[in-house]
Amino acid sequence: MDSILGLGFLSNLLTSSLLFSSWIPGEHHTACLALKSGLNVENTTIIDVSYVPAGSKVATLGTCAERADVSVSLCRVQFFTNTTTTSVVHGEAWLPDEWYGRFLGLGNGGLGGCIDYGGLDYGSFLNFATIGSNNGHDGWGGAAFLGHPEVLNDFAFRSIHVEAVVGKQIVEAYYGRPHSKSYYMGCSTGGRQGMQAALKFPADFDGILAGAPATDFNHLVHWTNMLAQHVGAPASESSPAFIPSGLWKTVEAEVMRQCDGIDGVLDGVITEPDACDFRPEALLCHPEAALDTCLTRAQVEALRKIYSPLYGPGNQLLYPRFDPGAIYIPGDLFSGDIPQRSKDWLHYAVLNDTEFDFREYGHEHAVLMDEINPGGVAAFDGDLSAFRDRGGKFLTYHGRIDQLIPSGNSKRVYDLISRSLDMPSLDVFYRLFLIPGMGHCLYGPGAAHFGQYERGTNAVNASSHNILLALVDWVEGGAAAAPDTIIGTAEDGATRVHCRYPQRSVWDAVEGRFGCEA
Repeated sequence: MDSILGLGFLSNLLTSSLLFSSWIPGEHHTACLALKSGLNVENTTIIDVSYVPAGSKVATLGTCAERADVSVSLCRVQFFTNTTTTSVVHGEAWLPDEWYGRFLGLGNGGLGGCIDYGGLDYGSFLNFATIGSNNGHDGWGGAAFLGHPEVLNDFAFRSIHVEAVVGKQIVEAYYGRPHSKSYYMGCSTGGRQGMQAALKFPADFDGILAGAPATDFNHLVHWTNMLAQHVGAPASESSPAFIPSGLWKTVEAEVMRQCDGIDGVLDGVITEPDACDFRPEALLCHPEAALDTCLTRAQVEALRKIYSPLYGPGNQLLYPRFDPGAIYIPGDLFSGDIPQRSKDWLHYAVLNDTEFDFREYGHEHAVLMDEINPGGVAAFDGDLSAFRDRGGKFLTYHGRIDQLIPSGNSKRVYDLISRSLDMPSLDVFYRLFLIPGMGHCLYGPGAAHFGQYERGTNAVNASSHNILLALVDWVEGGAAAAPDTIIGTAEDGATRVHCRYPQRSVWDAVEGRFGCEA
């Protein structure tokens, strides 16, 4: 059923009417505040409990944001859990008045320890009891890892498990019954966390929605550093290979000129970047050309490396190439320095050396990251048999112009799982949607809105257009409800059907739209 309630509408309606038959709306406030003295969870301290009316703004935990929107009336529980004697996870539970029995855990981003308040609002608006955490530390950086291996373990694998264990107990204490189904949602680092949950704690979630997963994490960091080096980092402005920010518009325009029409329509979107054999030589300067409209030989060679897969010793594929069509982000991969998140990871998690000079960085550091694999962070393992065998469902998506994690990595993960489980097709429990024209997790010129990362009342209530609700349908409706496609919406309101991998998105000139083809 295309509704916010999913296929379980009738059973959930009956259950909810029974549950709330003696649950008078005016009593929510009293029941919520009763948790202050009535909630007892092992190793967990309740910081505060408050009843929050719809339309409020609330102060937040941590330093990442000052205030958060609350779209529906709910009980807010703030807590911290001691994961070891030297580590702690701070978290929040948002428990909406109208609850359909579903639990939702949320992920994080980058190296950060930032509670996803937008996700808390989104999940509670869709009637999930929603839990978010700070990933074991506060702020956007990784300095908290230095000399604190258990804090690193919280980041690498444990914080989402804490959300599941502690959050479910809070939910049961408030509503007077356990959850019926358990879900997870995250993107980027949150996508990696979703993969870790399926690998390490397969009983925590019935359904996992993992966007642009930062899997094979150490090689991702190495790929990031090498791309920065290709344009001369960490002293790029003195390098002949450095490409100034203004020239990236020229590069992007040439990529589109060469590859936009490959899918059969000129629409500013490259459907299949892997079909784009981009020739940067087309940008070489002629003797009479202005240097602000063309590239030198050294710059062209840098582009050739950027748009090629990264290989290590012995011709080992370390990471896929930067996607043709991905858009330059000021201050990141090609800005003239090593991105701060890479510096933090090497300084605080790998080398324990805050003075390391990135002019000395090389392939040997990729080998070292592989050997150490701090906290088991890589999450590059295809054995999802335990998650599959208990009936878990895994939905993942990746934008085809992702500027931070190449979408080819999600293809690579799909094929790794297929080989590991001896399954030619993973459709029974794992489905990947590749999203043309979408950047990192959201936005872009394509149909990049499909319920993956909306905020509160912007949520689309149809599972055909909302991948989180499509996951609910699949988990609760079985094989007949498995999503074959998801419909995305662009900023201008145009829609496009997105296909599950390994199907292809094909332009139908007669119908004037894209469809899916095996």
